[in-house]
Formats: sequence, C-alpha cells, structure tokens
Amino acid sequence: MKILVVDDSATIRAALKGLLERMGHTVVEANDGEEALQIYRHDRPGLVLIDVVMPVMDGYESARHMRETSADEWVPIIFLSSKEADQDLDRAIEAGGDDYLVKPVSFVVLNAKIRALQRLESMRTKQLEMSRDLAVANRELEKLSRQDGLTGIANRRYFDSYLVTEVRRGARERQPLSLILSDVDHFKAFNDCYGHQAGDDCLRRVATALSLSGRRPADLAARYGGEEFAMVLPGTVLEGAVDVAQAVSRVIDGLAIPHARSAVDQKVTLSQGIVSLTPEKETSAEDLIQHADQALYLAKQQGRNRYVVFGGK
Repeated sequence: MKILVVDDSATIRAALKGLLERMGHTVVEANDGEEALQIYRHDRPGLVLIDVVMPVMDGYESARHMRETSADEWVPIIFLSSKEADQDLDRAIEAGGDDYLVKPVSFVVLNAKIRALQRLESMRTKQLEMSRDLAVANRELEKLSRQDGLTGIANRRYFDSYLVTEVRRGARERQPLSLILSDVDHFKAFNDCYGHQAGDDCLRRVATALSLSGRRPADLAARYGGEEFAMVLPGTVLEGAVDVAQAVSRVIDGLAIPHARSAVDQKVTLSQGIVSLTPEKETSAEDLIQHADQALYLAKQQGRNRYVVFGGK
C-alpha cells in the first residue's frame, strides 16, 4: 500500500523508506506536519508513519487534522518517537494515533505492526460491506412489506398507515385530503368466465392504471382487498379528485379488457366512490373509508362504471 512517512530528518526518512520498500510498499515523504497534511489530503495514503517532534506542526497536531479531514474514513496512524514515557503514548492515542513506536524501528517490529493494522483494516472493510449489504436488504424488505404481491402497488397494510398519517397531517396543516375507493365491476363473473390467471392479469392492469393516474408524488395507489382499490390524494380538493377518477375511467376504458358477462360495453369497467374534505382533529381514517365506501356502494347501485361523490356534491 501507499505509506506516508513524515519526519524532519532526511536520514530517518530514507531508512524508513528502505524498510518499507523491502516490504513491498510505496512511500511518499513529508518533512513536517503541515506538508504531511497537504499530502494526506491529496494522496490519501493507506498508512501514516509520523514523527512526534517536528518544526512548523508537530505530529500530534497533524494527526488531529488528519482525523478531522476524514472523520468517516479510518487510515492507520503510527507515531514514531525517541521517547518511551507512558504519557507520550497516551497523548498519541488521544491525538488519533493507532500505535506508537520508539525509534530506531526494526524491520521485524515495523512489518508486524503494519500487517496487524492491515488485518484490522481488512476486517473493518468486510464489516462495512456487510453493513451496507444489510442496509440494502432492509430497504428491500421494507419496500416489499409495503407492496402488494400481485399488483406491485401499495398493499392494504401500508394504505392503512399512510391514510392515518395524511389525515393527521391534513388536520394539523389545514390541508384538503381526498380518498377514492374503487371496485372492478362484476369481477367474480370475469373470473368465472376467463379463469383466475386472466383475473390476476386484469387486476395488475387496473393497478397500473391507478398508479399512472396519480398527479402528485404524494398520491398513493393501493390494493384495498380482492378486486378493490384505493387512492389517497393528499392536498387534493374535490375537483382534483374527480379529475383523477375520470382519468382512471378513461385509462380503464382504453385498456378495453374483454368482459363478456359485463352489461357495460362487454369490457372491464370500474365503479368509484369519492370523499374529499379538510380533516378536523376528530376526523379519523375510518371516517374517510366509510364515506368513500358509501359513495362506492351508490355508484354500483346506480349502474356501475361511474363515480359518485359522498354527499352528492
């Protein structure tokens, strides 16, 4: 690896360079702590061997600056000194050093120290890689826990928690909130006629239509259960929710999924119930679901393939 050797003595630097190159390492040199800091920031060595007592900036101060420069990156620092007092070792560790060697340094001792630090760095790298892999896996698991297995959109569990959050946010910030509950018309008859695989494909296509009809990043399309779907539209007034419902109907109509047992144009259609309000402190997610469900019931009662607004607005 690349090793930075810092000492104000050219003789000592040359001796250390000879030892390190015999071990197979590359050496860069600095005459004092300030020069060492500049080289460290530019070259990012794998190890620093630094003298304690130097002009301009001593080894302790230079090491502290190195640690500040790369707070999240561990580069081993070994202090070199002719002093053997315990307080010197303590000060070296306090300054950010990892080891302390008394000069002159032997080839065997220096080689052993470097190999030990390399082993620690290898273990640390593996640990970081495992941590990153674990973080990626956790993010994927979190995503899967929110996702409906069949359609790929949000599942009922995530819908429930998201709606609660948005109701509270709407009440706190006095912002409108709309909810659309929808149901694939005559879906049992569709399954009986075309089979469950075709039914699953139909649900996936409807889910995609809902996802594409959301206008804002915060809009959430979810599978509510079976052939029922939901759309949570934060910050959306009634007119905007109606626009979304109409857009969904247009996309579903454009899909033209054949449905021989449907009384409406012999193709798959959707009934939708809409509720839109500005939540109050006492408003609950269950209130919105109940109102949207009542509107959806009326849409079915009135002939399906339509939307109905709760309250008849």
